[in-house]
Amino acid sequence: MKISDNRPAPRCELLAPAGSLDKLRTVIHYGADAVYLGGQEFSLRAHATNFSREDLAQAVTFAHERHVRVFVTVNIFAHNRDLPGLASYLQWLAATGVDGLIISDPGVLRLARRTVPSMSIHLSTQANVTNLESALFWQEQGVSRLNLARELTLIEIRDIKEKLAAKVEVFVHGALCISYSGRCMLSLYLTGRDANQGNCAHPCRYGYRLLEEKRPEQLFPVEEDGRGTYIFNSKDLCLINRLPELVNAPVDSIKIEGRMKGIYYAGGIVRIYRAALDYLFLAMADSPGKPVVMPPVFMEEIIKLGTRGYTENFLDGPPGDEDMCYSGAVVDQTYVPAGIVVEAGSRPLVEVRNRIRPGESLEFMTRGLTNIPFAVLAVETAEGKPLAQANSGSRVRLTTSPRLAWQQYGLIRRIQGGAVDLSP
Repeated sequence: MKISDNRPAPRCELLAPAGSLDKLRTVIHYGADAVYLGGQEFSLRAHATNFSREDLAQAVTFAHERHVRVFVTVNIFAHNRDLPGLASYLQWLAATGVDGLIISDPGVLRLARRTVPSMSIHLSTQANVTNLESALFWQEQGVSRLNLARELTLIEIRDIKEKLAAKVEVFVHGALCISYSGRCMLSLYLTGRDANQGNCAHPCRYGYRLLEEKRPEQLFPVEEDGRGTYIFNSKDLCLINRLPELVNAPVDSIKIEGRMKGIYYAGGIVRIYRAALDYLFLAMADSPGKPVVMPPVFMEEIIKLGTRGYTENFLDGPPGDEDMCYSGAVVDQTYVPAGIVVEAGSRPLVEVRNRIRPGESLEFMTRGLTNIPFAVLAVETAEGKPLAQANSGSRVRLTTSPRLAWQQYGLIRRIQGGAVDLSP
């Protein structure tokens, strides 16, 4: 039985990316209501780890045991050559207990409605729903949830939601494309890798040098450093401060981008949005009808994760120059991941993601927004052999001060270029 059959939907679902089984466990640990992931077939993220059928079945079991829904992307723009095997794959997903399919192609949608008619169909943002008539069209085709295009204002989102029976989902955080909701030919043109087949090379993040021979008087601002100029590079989407308006729209699900991001980013962002939604729901319950302003602590915590800067994109209208990141591909990251707790206990077993040494200071990221500093007193192999340094990929036991109430799948991090303050 699917989770959607026996569990009421949350007031506003927090939908998290899961690019691998480890990421799925971590984002669920930090409070995701649902996860979306891709199998190794028919998915639009060819360079994400993606899930084998065995891993996907494990993911569904793990999630459902924790009352979390699983949605699977089947969102390629299919050619005839892509269709053989699709029907049997959809039937396998249904038998495995997947809670919904994320689809963008009308042909794939038609085949899914015929092959697995009882499955919930979610429309991908790749379908570019930018108006009410389009939303109603897809609803008539049997779509139960629409992920609206990222090019909509809050007013447009409200208007569509008001007149639609289907659920509405919007992206609130993550990377943005320069083209409508990700339909882009730039990667295919420059590298031969087709973004619409899940093989994007992300050329909008490249450094460019611009030459316009026939328009010497054109006033197009181009500033370049030694690496070129980043004329296509958008800042990342961040709507943490607009959650009260989105929840009151009312949007049914807020979605975080990042199946190809690292586990520290995915877990860290989900943790913040979970805490933000919980704060918002409590504030709304305590003071019904009173506007809620999100405290700055949520954005302060987001900044620690490192990105290309932040924009609210189209929410108030078309973005401008200030929403682009012309100076480079990334901004400085103040914290870096150190490890993931594999087993809790007084001496946790930690999978190392960035070297760990005795004597250094780290920080444990609990559920909620509590960050607990601690000192590493000793590092040992799982068999008890002392180590002067644990390298990335190894599993070690830590002796720490203070001893903490460790949580399985929790994250450990360090300040980049500095130490965590351990003073009382």
